[in-house]
Amino acid sequence: MNTFKGGWFVIYTKPHHEKKVTEQLSKVEVESFLPTIKTLRTWWDRKKYVDLPLFPSYVFVNLKNVQSYFTSLHIEGILCYVKLGKEIARVSESVIDNIKLIIEHPKELEISYEYFQPGNILLVKEGPFTGFHCEIVEFKGKQKILVRIDLLNRSILLNIPVEHLSRYVSKCQN
Repeated sequence: MNTFKGGWFVIYTKPHHEKKVTEQLSKVEVESFLPTIKTLRTWWDRKKYVDLPLFPSYVFVNLKNVQSYFTSLHIEGILCYVKLGKEIARVSESVIDNIKLIIEHPKELEISYEYFQPGNILLVKEGPFTGFHCEIVEFKGKQKILVRIDLLNRSILLNIPVEHLSRYVSKCQN
């Protein structure tokens, strides 16, 4: 940690502690982001819309310095930082921006823990998801647009009209 570079990272929490962790991070002035979606929950006596974490047990944290890293480790409910090898995993600002954009349109998204075979990469050219790279996959008998969040082993499935898509050509290809 001698050469700490600030940025977005991911904290893994105890189950159902995401909101508590986010509140505690705010109290110690560490910026955090907990993407949530409204979901209809049914109990035996009622139905109610509740905000549930988009990625259960994960909270995104924007660390400015080493002190904020060590401060966050002492918050109740935090188990660890997500790591790649021995380094804590950094999340690019664009991924955070994309997640923020996605949760603004909750009717069009669905989260999946399933593994999908890689498909043709397409580019969204119109609508609220303009600029996203995605794939078309078959899910529950329907064609959906897939955006992968590899760091969390999750996929976000979107409903986007086909006319809003164009074939993506990598800069490496001729």
